[in-house]
Amino acid sequence: MDYEVVKYEVADGVATVTLNNPEKRNMLSGQMLAELLDAMKTARDSEEVRAVVLTGAGDKAFCAGADLGGFATEAPLVAKHFATGLFLEFFRLMPRLGKPSLCAANGHVLAGGMGLALSCDLLIAKQGATFGTPEINVGAFPYMVMAIIYRNVPRKKVNEMMLLGERLSAEQAVEHGLANKVVPAGEFDAAVGDWAEKLASKSPVLMRLGHDAMYRQQDMAIDDALEYLRSQLTLTFSTEDIVEGVTAFFEKREPRWKGR
Repeated sequence: MDYEVVKYEVADGVATVTLNNPEKRNMLSGQMLAELLDAMKTARDSEEVRAVVLTGAGDKAFCAGADLGGFATEAPLVAKHFATGLFLEFFRLMPRLGKPSLCAANGHVLAGGMGLALSCDLLIAKQGATFGTPEINVGAFPYMVMAIIYRNVPRKKVNEMMLLGERLSAEQAVEHGLANKVVPAGEFDAAVGDWAEKLASKSPVLMRLGHDAMYRQQDMAIDDALEYLRSQLTLTFSTEDIVEGVTAFFEKREPRWKGR
């Protein structure tokens, strides 16, 4: 796919996917969602890519959510229903990337943009960014993203965000579990690059096994989760990379991953 509102770049094992419509605060049109999905699938399927960074162009907003203009169009209701399927596909894809993802929240993270950001495994926020679900203020509600938010943030805080439609600061986002850390603007790119480099340096086969397990076990009953995770541990014992990792540890050197 030729991208117009998304940028896709790969360097040193890291795929950087950029929402690239800063004039509209990277609002999520159907075109942007389609390109975003394609870019993420490309990263998933590439052996060169070991980690993914999702960010936004410009310095004001990571993503301001869905393009509200689409809600007021005269398109048939069934067409609007099918259009939201792109959100569904994205939310289902991210836990199945098989490699770690990092959201570089370079600006405000709002509405549907919150769903995109929290779908990533890790999140670094630039100081001054805000987080919110303001849909109630325009006569809507964050229906689809609430499934993602409730799995990241304590329930009462999510209720407050959705019902009042108010924003949290980046520091409050860390406090309540939406983000991992806040970084000053002058240090933001370096901090994102540091974590991305670390993620890409790990064993790709162990990262895939572990990443899959992180998400598959979370909604299992405890006995089912333990039995499943035990099976994944046994599978890990069969890999060459666990032998290499332990050997490198005792030999005090960097491991040379084989990816098998």
